[in-house]
Amino acid sequence: MPLWQELPLLLIVAFCLAVLIRTFLLQAFFIPSGSMEDTLLVGDRVLVNKVVYNMRSPQRGEVVVFRGTDRWVPQVDTQPPTGFADKLGRTIGDLVGVSRPGEKDFIKRVIALPGDRVSCCDDQGRVLVNGTPLDESAYVLRDSPLDLPPNPEECRSRRFEEIVVPPGQIFVLGDHRLVSQDARCQGPVPIDNVVGRAFAVVWPSSRWHSLPVPETFASVAPPAAATGGVAPPSRPTPDGGVVLLLPIATALSLFARSGRSHRSGQRRLLP
Repeated sequence: MPLWQELPLLLIVAFCLAVLIRTFLLQAFFIPSGSMEDTLLVGDRVLVNKVVYNMRSPQRGEVVVFRGTDRWVPQVDTQPPTGFADKLGRTIGDLVGVSRPGEKDFIKRVIALPGDRVSCCDDQGRVLVNGTPLDESAYVLRDSPLDLPPNPEECRSRRFEEIVVPPGQIFVLGDHRLVSQDARCQGPVPIDNVVGRAFAVVWPSSRWHSLPVPETFASVAPPAAATGGVAPPSRPTPDGGVVLLLPIATALSLFARSGRSHRSGQRRLLP
């Protein structure tokens, strides 16, 4: 095909692939607040694996994106689009996964799973999960002061009473405990609301790093009681991205084979 015909076709194919990948496999999310500092900073973009939780349940220590329930207060003020160009730009950006998050999109770290008992604090000010204290020094660099009294209206206090995470839900906290509005005052999150696992910071380039599960979660004891039909935990991948390789590689392979077979019917290489 002439270039003037082939180029628009390639752009359409690339756009369709981007929409498919964004819808079913992978999406980039913009970090709008400081609730996950210093793991994630305002303006970072993270890649989120949207297919991993179709194969297993979320695990403790993973960073997840989810839709907040009615109890969750929006963490950013979203301005409605003004004008046709703004609406078109936001629509295209949302389709390919590069737009700003909605007011009900949140990103936090999973601390406890269905059936887990979680509370804070022990005599050293640490979060307890099933009686096991967490060493969060690797990712919580800005914790709440111990002498700040609990307030059900805001999540500024480090201390909270022990709760048992209900079936089908997870208990999540932000890494910047002094400013994060999370499960301490807004309650657990249904697993069905989880969009996917954030496994890497990809922008800006100077901030690129993966988001592995901290080692402290490996020592957490299992809950004492059954959790009502919850599947047993599976070993998470180190960065959450491995499970994406097979479907992406398969799709690209099929696309490449299709292109090769189409070209072979039209052209023949000289010996």
